[in-house]
Amino acid sequence: MSYQFKKHFGIHEARALLPRLRDAFKTIHTARDRLLETEHQLAAMFQKSGGDLGGPKVAALARAMIEIHEGLSEISSRGIQIKDVDRGLVDFPHIRDGREVFLCWELEDDDIEFWHDLDAGYPGRERL
Repeated sequence: MSYQFKKHFGIHEARALLPRLRDAFKTIHTARDRLLETEHQLAAMFQKSGGDLGGPKVAALARAMIEIHEGLSEISSRGIQIKDVDRGLVDFPHIRDGREVFLCWELEDDDIEFWHDLDAGYPGRERL
C-alpha cells in the first residue's frame, strides 16, 4: 500500500516525544516573544534614526529568528506536522486500522488522546 508520509508514529513513540515537544515549543514561544518585543523596539528606533539600524537590537532579532527556525526544524525534521505554532498543535502521521491518519496533540494536552483523518483536520478529531 502506498502512503503519503514516509514516517509513521506508533502511539507510544509519539507519546515519548511529548516532553521534547513541550521544551521545543517553550523555546519557540520565548524566542517569538523576544522577537516581537525587539521588533517593536526596532520600529521605534527606525523612525527616530531614519533607517540606520544595527547593533545589539538587530543581533537580538536575528538570534530570536534563528531560535524559532531551529525549534521548528527540530520538530518537522522528525516527521511531525506543525499545524499551529501558537497553540503548539501538531499531527503525527500514524497508521490506524490499515489507513493513514494523524494522531493529534496540542501543548495544553497532557497526552495524545485524539486522531483524525488526513483531510478532516482538528474539527474531525475523534478519541483514541
